[in-house]
Amino acid sequence: MSYLVLARKYRPQSFEDLVGQEHVSRTLINAISSGRVHHAFLFTGARGVGKTSAARIFAKALNCEVGLSPQPCQKCPSCLEITAGQGLDVYEIDGASNTGVDDIRELRDNIRYLPSRSRFKIFIIDEVHMLSINAFNALLKTLEEPPTHAKFIFATTEPHKIPVTILSRCQRFDFRKIALPALTGRLQQIARDEKVEISDRSLALVARRGEGSMRDALSTLDQVLAFCGEKVADSEVQGLLGMVDRRLLLEIAEGVVRRDSRRVLDGLRRVDELGHSFRKFCQELVEVFRGLVLVKAVEDPGEILEVTEDELVQLRQLAAEIGLEDLQRAVTLLVKTEAELAGSSYPRLALEMALLRLTHLPPGKEVALLLRQIEDLGRRLSTSTFVAAATPAAREPQALVHPEASREPGPMLSTETAATYDSGPSTGRETGAVSDRWTELVRQVRKKSPRIGSVLEHGCLVRFDLPRLEIGFVAGSFHLEQMKDVETLQVLQGLAEGFYGRPVDPVIVAVDGRSSDKVPPSVADERRSRETGRREQLEQEARNHPAVKAAREVLGGEIIEITPIDKGDSREP
Repeated sequence: MSYLVLARKYRPQSFEDLVGQEHVSRTLINAISSGRVHHAFLFTGARGVGKTSAARIFAKALNCEVGLSPQPCQKCPSCLEITAGQGLDVYEIDGASNTGVDDIRELRDNIRYLPSRSRFKIFIIDEVHMLSINAFNALLKTLEEPPTHAKFIFATTEPHKIPVTILSRCQRFDFRKIALPALTGRLQQIARDEKVEISDRSLALVARRGEGSMRDALSTLDQVLAFCGEKVADSEVQGLLGMVDRRLLLEIAEGVVRRDSRRVLDGLRRVDELGHSFRKFCQELVEVFRGLVLVKAVEDPGEILEVTEDELVQLRQLAAEIGLEDLQRAVTLLVKTEAELAGSSYPRLALEMALLRLTHLPPGKEVALLLRQIEDLGRRLSTSTFVAAATPAAREPQALVHPEASREPGPMLSTETAATYDSGPSTGRETGAVSDRWTELVRQVRKKSPRIGSVLEHGCLVRFDLPRLEIGFVAGSFHLEQMKDVETLQVLQGLAEGFYGRPVDPVIVAVDGRSSDKVPPSVADERRSRETGRREQLEQEARNHPAVKAAREVLGGEIIEITPIDKGDSREP
């Protein structure tokens, strides 16, 4: 005698046997009991969830010889023939093989004849979405005005491919994926009937492989029994299905929650030794953390999560040790890592770095505390700003403006006001006037010739006795060599004569940079000195500002850097 696979051996024979489709069973039972049976039905849903089985049960309920009843007797010739798939008045048609309009015309011609011995002629068309447009058009008129003895039951996994004109003439029933606890319970019952020794944990793995399909789960169980025999070991099921051990997943999740980097890395090493795909492992780890989030956020997550009772208890214990914010951050990072693993050349390294990052992330409580501190700071700053606006001493630091920026060019120096730094006595006013005019000259040269001006500002005025203009540069410096160039001197001479309004003979000399007390400072040195003083003043004002003091007091931080935000041009001499 040939072997009958479990999916056929334990096929549902009554509405009570339909697992996970109680909403469909109840509606069909009420329709039969009340006599409100439509002429066309559309069963939609994923593969292996019971669409065709429900169609056969419905056909038995309509044609049972005992009478029209939601509980077929399962003993009369009509029920037995339908169970064996040999009913004379029940036609099961494969829509994928009979797609043409001629097949539908033949079916339409057959509808006109009364059933041979049953109450109704029932046409079950599986994968009806595979019919051609012409075939649907040929069926359309029959569906709209069918004979009283004909009933249609369509089954499909892709209802969106069916024309709207067909959908509008059918009562639609959407079959759901079967929940993991319901699948596991049914597999336990079948294992007892088959006298197979298998743990609930292995049955949960088989049910999870079914992904909501009873047929797929039974096919997987068939495979396990063929490999293991009547005594099934957990390790054999794990190796056969190539699935990650749930205990290993929970162990790594526990390592992340308890911030145990060693435990996490040891777990990943075992994943690698077992030959699992790191991307698949990351996907299952995402599901584990999703379960932790739901356990934390929902009071009764049993109906949402596809886990066994033992796993639910473990998830509750683990979720009690971590906050919801930390779990949400973990899920976000793992989802991002899973996408990166698809094209990564180093999947183990990428996953290790992601999990290590999770073990070292600061707790969400610290982030929440920081946010509260920032809110407190905002309230105190609003008060401090009001006080600062009312107190002149606490005003914002003002940008320093060099006196030369607003000074109009003074009168031209005459030969009587010429001064020398290294010979002859001179008054402070004369020396200051000469220095100011030299600074103004450098400014004008920079505007006319930026290259020469940027070099000239590093020189110092050694002697001012027009027409002789003696300019000193540090001996051996780059700027000295640049200014000795003949063409550069000619350009400087022309610009200086235009500025002073008289002949000028510029002379470049070398000075000792170490003896700064014998030569005046250059324009660049004066600017650096001003900027240093200005920065010190701004830093002092910033440190003493009420808002800064409040921030340091609330957050307990230290000032790392102070940056001026005024728009002053520090390059101006």
